[in-house]
Amino acid sequence: MTSMTLPSDMPRRRSRWPLFALPIVLLIAAAAWSAFWFYAASQAEVKADAWRAQEAKSGRSYDCAKQSISGYPFRLEVRCDGARVALTSQTAGASPVPVTINLGEILAVAQVYDPKLLIAEFKSPATISETPGAPPMQVSWSAARSSVVGLPAIPQRASIVFDDVAIDRINSNSVQVPVARAKHVELHGRLAEGSTLKDPVIESVLQIQSGSAQDVHPVLARPFGADVHAKLTGLKDLTPKPWPQRFRELQAGDGQVEIVQSRVAQDDLIAVAAGTLKLNAQGQINGELQMTVTGLEKIIPALGLEKMLEDGVPQATLDRVAPGVRSQDVTNLLGALDKAIPGLGKVVKQNANAGLAAGINALGTAATLEGKPARTFPLRFADGTVYLGPLKVGQVPPLF
Repeated sequence: MTSMTLPSDMPRRRSRWPLFALPIVLLIAAAAWSAFWFYAASQAEVKADAWRAQEAKSGRSYDCAKQSISGYPFRLEVRCDGARVALTSQTAGASPVPVTINLGEILAVAQVYDPKLLIAEFKSPATISETPGAPPMQVSWSAARSSVVGLPAIPQRASIVFDDVAIDRINSNSVQVPVARAKHVELHGRLAEGSTLKDPVIESVLQIQSGSAQDVHPVLARPFGADVHAKLTGLKDLTPKPWPQRFRELQAGDGQVEIVQSRVAQDDLIAVAAGTLKLNAQGQINGELQMTVTGLEKIIPALGLEKMLEDGVPQATLDRVAPGVRSQDVTNLLGALDKAIPGLGKVVKQNANAGLAAGINALGTAATLEGKPARTFPLRFADGTVYLGPLKVGQVPPLF
């Protein structure tokens, strides 16, 4: 007699739907994420177009010869080829001042899950033109990148970094004339804690490695390093504007730059300074910095004091260093020395640098800087003229 298997004893067939559930869920999630990414990309274009239209009404134009968006699935990459920025000041009572910046390419990257952080890279070079007849400036670099936090509203923090940067002026013969160089430049800025958008206070840090400037002063033509921490007050808004217009508004609003801390190093010279600077109605710098310097005797010859002796020593300087001696007396004495023994006056002037260094040291107060003997002086700015103690050492052109 054959035994029969009861239904309860038969092996049960397992359901296979769990094997397909996970792939289906992943497929749905991928489709939803793709839809979200393409929607975010389209919204980025819409917001960019609206922002450009709003900026154009204020005289600021941002254009791309070709724009594309990529970066799927987790990033939004906006590539702008043939970037052009045109700014026009709208200062009352003055003619508009156009400023045009042309760049080869800008690549801006934002994470889909953190759109308020924007990172950008810039392709060298950039050409800056202020007026149709003025010679343009060309800025080139090996790498340039920036980051901004707080978009699309007013940024809360921003940074920009350049490597191997060179600034040249292009003259009428299309020849590039060097203006400034730097191995590395960093600029960081943020809204100071407690400040508001209606009355912003900007804290900034500037760092320069192996920098030089050809058009400012012979001292700055040799490589130097700088680290400056400053605080800017007196701004009324943070919208982009040409620098002359911004400086005018700062002056009208009694704005000022507080140098919280600064350090400049060049060869054996080290200088630290702190103080406050302002602009007068003519756009010239006024103010005073307390500066402590070590190695000052190394830089005295580069300050052009020999030329000062040729042109005549300022009477105010002689009154402080050698009371009772007239400037014309010094000039006559040097001429007489040259007549008596040709070349003797020049020798006296060349050796005068050591005497002037000693005189300046006598005017300062003793200090110690980074373990080295140093002197502390006031560095004064009066209508753009720069004075180290009693000596005129430079002239800053008006900023507007």
